[in-house]
Amino acid sequence: MNVKVEDVSSIKKKLIFEVASEQVDNEIRKAFQKIGKTAKIKGFRAGKIPVSVLEQYYGGQMEQDVLTSLINATYFKALQENDIPAVGEPSIVESSGINKGEAFTYEAEVEIKPDVTAKDYTKLSLEKETFVADPKIPEGRLEEMRTSKAQVEVTKREKASKGDSVVIDFEGFIGDDAFAGGKGDDYVLELGSGSFIPGFEEQVIGMQREEAKDIEVSFPEEYGQAELAGKPATFKVVLKEIKEKVLPDLDDEFAKSFGVDTLAELKEQLQKDYETQETNRIENDLRGKLVNTLIESNPLEVPEAMIAKQLAYMYENITNRMQSQGMTPEMLGITPENFRENYRTTAIEQVSGNLLLEAIGRQEKIVADESEIDAKLEEIATMANAPLDMVKKYYASAEARSGLMAQIAEEKVVAFLLESAKVKEVAAEKTKAPKKKSEKKAEKEDV
Repeated sequence: MNVKVEDVSSIKKKLIFEVASEQVDNEIRKAFQKIGKTAKIKGFRAGKIPVSVLEQYYGGQMEQDVLTSLINATYFKALQENDIPAVGEPSIVESSGINKGEAFTYEAEVEIKPDVTAKDYTKLSLEKETFVADPKIPEGRLEEMRTSKAQVEVTKREKASKGDSVVIDFEGFIGDDAFAGGKGDDYVLELGSGSFIPGFEEQVIGMQREEAKDIEVSFPEEYGQAELAGKPATFKVVLKEIKEKVLPDLDDEFAKSFGVDTLAELKEQLQKDYETQETNRIENDLRGKLVNTLIESNPLEVPEAMIAKQLAYMYENITNRMQSQGMTPEMLGITPENFRENYRTTAIEQVSGNLLLEAIGRQEKIVADESEIDAKLEEIATMANAPLDMVKKYYASAEARSGLMAQIAEEKVVAFLLESAKVKEVAAEKTKAPKKKSEKKAEKEDV
């Protein structure tokens, strides 16, 4: 086998193969031996069909089998021998036929991981948002928790108010005719939920128990039933019962329902959670600005295979998060196709950032050591509330451990870059991310 390697671009190589005729003939012989074991041709016993006859009936299958066998035998060997960091499947751009006594030639193009050398990555000028605690946020979270424990009880009030749950009978009419699906008995409606046609709930507010009322509304133009879309309607409504949410007292008993002993402890926990969340958000925002600054100074050509892999990873993550909340991407109109289209730029930036951080780690000889791996495993176990032994078992495979080491090394690289950076703390409304090339280009074109 002779192989010639050519550079097509910084992220693609072409491999030109010539496979000796002896190897071709050997693969043809093996292919016909395999075919002959199961071939069925009238007038011949299975396993006893002459090769000359098999050639007539199974020449096409033989050629495809030999083609696949020769490419598999030569392509991956060439990648290894020539130290080519392929990141996707090869594209066969040209090949000769499979002919006995003749060499087989083919050309394959493959995307490769770019050989990145980062520059201008120390003493970066960055802006970081100053954390200013907002007491209303943990207070709001406490009220949300209180609302989640509210009980719905029949009220003594005679008039319905926003936030109440009312029991109604209703029937809808277009003109003088009742329409299908427009009737309900003992229907429970939360006023202010927006679950009915716009304008309906607002007219129920203020109704009294046992009151009957005609409510005039119009169906939205984009309503799902075409025969009703855009049409005015009258609903005859009878309000039968009014129920209100009764909130629990904010006391120690309330706190115990959330796993702590006192209300003071619950408030302290909410404050800590809020501060941790905001601190993490600010740090992630700073990391994003750092990476964008690196990309600005080190533009890269990114292989399509790496972009596709990152998009698949991102889509899997969003799917898992939604499923944990009882949702699916389809519920929000997200499909794999429009996700790839909408998040392609983000994926390119993430791949570029990862490549640059990896390059800096290599250039600065930053790696993960064993003690850091052990500490990370303990951190993962704590965050996942999982046994440490189980976490260690998961990361025992070479692939998982390699990924963990890469993650630790990347975190160390970011810490190294931030240590040398000039970070200026500014108020939240004054923070600004470095402009990307696409934004600068757009500005230039507008002028």
